[in-house]
Parts: sequence; C-alpha cells; structure tokens
Amino acid sequence: MKKLVLGTAAMLACATSLSANEFEGAMQDFLNNNIAKWAMDPVITTAIDAQNAVTAGYDQTQIDDMDQLWRAQVGMDNADIINDVLNNDAAAFLRQQVASADGAITEVFIMDARGLNVAASDATSDYWQGDEAKFQQTYGVGPSAVHFGEVEMDESTEELQAQVSMTITDQTTGEIIGALTVGINLNALM
Repeated sequence: MKKLVLGTAAMLACATSLSANEFEGAMQDFLNNNIAKWAMDPVITTAIDAQNAVTAGYDQTQIDDMDQLWRAQVGMDNADIINDVLNNDAAAFLRQQVASADGAITEVFIMDARGLNVAASDATSDYWQGDEAKFQQTYGVGPSAVHFGEVEMDESTEELQAQVSMTITDQTTGEIIGALTVGINLNALM
C-alpha cells in the first residue's frame, strides 16, 4: 500500500511538472491516425444537431442551473440529466471507441453549440464545458481547431492524461456544430 501511495504521489508530482507541449506531437499523431477516423461519424453529428435544436434558445441562467443540477447528481443513481448523456446512441458509440483503443483513450465526450454535454463515455464532473478552453479554443475558433489540454491526473479515470479537443462540423454544410474532447492515456502513447 505504501508503494502505491508513493507511486501515485510521484506520478502527480511528475504530472504537475509536465506540459501538454511535451506530448503534443504524439497526441496530434493519435488524433490524426485514430480519433479523426470516427470523430465526424453521423451518430455523433446527428446527436449534436438534435441537441442544438433544443438548447439554441437556452439563456445563461438555464445553463448554470443545469450545470449545478449535474454537479449535485454526479455519482447518484437515477440522475436523469446524467443518464440522458450516458444512455444514448452517441454515448454507446463513444464507449465503443474507448473499448477499441486498448487503453489509449480514458474518456470521450461531445458538446453542443452551447458547450453542453450531448454524449459521454463516462460522467464528466460538470455538464457545461462552455466556460472551458476545451470548448472555447475549438468551437469558437474554427472548423479545424484543436486544443491540447494540460497533463494531469484525471479524477474520474485515475489516469495520467491530457485532453485533446477538436471542433465538430456538419459534413454536408461545413457549419461548426459542436466539439469533442478525448482524454488520452499518455502512457499508452509512449
């Protein structure tokens, strides 16, 4: 047990001294060779389009209320707001991508045009991603935008990871419709 605690402490110390820049090349290669193959799948774009039709008129108060509800219900059974994100066709598709990545992907979730979760492989810590760089530096930047997050020990997956996020576009119109974030197990890239 002592070795486990010391090992975890060492990984955390290492994670705080590393930056995503040190892994950016490997993460970009993984994005190009793996994630890009399925990121624009119709199951994802259809789910985002459907949610955009619902959330387009939401004001910030509604978004904040939903985010607070999500945060209060993380880890609870029968949490409708979370279950809706985890139990849909797009979420099942995302879980398939995690399973087929042989440990290289720790989590994946997609967001609508407001930065709200549409589907996720696992519950995220919050519902609204719109105030975070993963959304602001992709959706708000352009159709080919990519954002590399900082290296960290992810609380939900307990993996040393960094997130890579990208804009999702409608393949027919080229319109930006949302964003996707993938947690990458950095050890799997070594």
